[in-house]
Parts: sequence; structure tokens; C-alpha cells
Amino acid sequence: MFSDDQLVILDADGTVIDAFAAIATTFSQHGMNLGDLERFQKRHNLFKYLGGAKEFPSNLKRQLSSARRSALLRTLTEVYREQARLYPGMGEMIGRLLDTPGVRLGLVTRNITNDPQQTLKALFEREGVAVERFDFLIHLPLKQSKLASFEQVRRRFAINPARGFVCGDEHKDFRAAVGAGLHPLIVSYGFENRQRLTGKFEVPEAVICATPAALSDRLCHALGLPVASPADIDSLSA
Repeated sequence: MFSDDQLVILDADGTVIDAFAAIATTFSQHGMNLGDLERFQKRHNLFKYLGGAKEFPSNLKRQLSSARRSALLRTLTEVYREQARLYPGMGEMIGRLLDTPGVRLGLVTRNITNDPQQTLKALFEREGVAVERFDFLIHLPLKQSKLASFEQVRRRFAINPARGFVCGDEHKDFRAAVGAGLHPLIVSYGFENRQRLTGKFEVPEAVICATPAALSDRLCHALGLPVASPADIDSLSA
């Protein structure tokens, strides 16, 4: 038996948190160059955090020792807790969803900082969002698929899959959402751009949001919440 609730699962880094800015700041403090966002979005896994083809040799030289890698991670953690920001409008969107009866809202994340749940708590509370109000906050290892967690959350709250949404920024988020029977809303301003999402991984254009504003409007409209201009939602995502 399904409940009457709706479900929204948010990814953190690259979807609601400007992770690129935080990582770039961290690298800079260690004398490393991350490159620009466009090139960052085209890289895969390791290259996202060590820099692209131009930056990689120099970055690798500086980060060979475990002590240096630990120092980099400590700095990244500090930057997230003290400086990192939500994308514009994401705090307001989250607050609105938290205030909406019948919407189950939470995070499934692979955040790579030290004690990531405490890190995210510090960041969100600094941005005016009380994480205690989330229905769930699940942290996964980098290599672990989100599919099982999406299914677990859906079953926990007895959600009809047709009333569940996943907001993420990578093709893996899309695949896990579809695998769990949930509706994917994938953004192209985070870790993967539109060309990579559609060209390499065949993520449909129709589920891609180009800006945080587009994500907020599409999600609120899907949940039956008022938006400023429903007729403009499709164009905002182009």
C-alpha cells in the first residue's frame, strides 16, 4: 500500500551545492590549478579532482604523498564548512519543500570531505537550512551506486514511484533514478555538462535543467506547487 506522500531525493555536490567553486578554492590554496568549469565538466572521475590534461602532471607531483592528500582533504573540508555556497535559489527551494506537507525530502550524496554529514550540516545551516528537518541524509562511498539507496528510501516511506523525483548532476544519477522507478531531473551546470550527458550517456534532453532556477521551477511544478511562469519552464531548461 502506497502512502499519499511525494518524494524528492537531492544530490548535494553540483546539484544544490556549488562544488566546483569549493574545489577550485581548495586547489588554489595548495598551489594547484583546477582549470575552468567547462573543461572540468568534460573530465571523468580522477581528472575532476586532480585537474585536466594540462594541470594533471603538476597537481600529481604536489599530491603524491598521503600526507599531502590528507592536507588537501582537510582544506576541502574547511572550505565546505566555512565558505562553500548553495547555488542561487537552492536554499529557498529547499525551505519551500520542507514547508510543504506530504513532501518527503532528503539527500543521498557522495560528498568527499572529512565527516561529510557534519560538513553538510555546517554548510546548510550557514545557508539557513536546518538539516534536522530533512527526512533522510545518506552518505555513500564514491564507488557505490545510489540505486539501492533510492529504492530503500522509496520503500521506507511507501512512495508510489510515480510520485518520486531524483535531482542530480551526473549520468549515474539518471540511471539510478530510472532503475528505482523514479523521475529524474538532471542538471547540466554541475559535474557534467549537457553535451556529455546527452552525447556520451544518452540522457534525454527533456529531463535536463540548465540552471538552478530551471530545476526549482520544474520540480515545484511537478509537485503541484505554484511557480511564477509555468509556461516558461521548458524554455528555462534549454
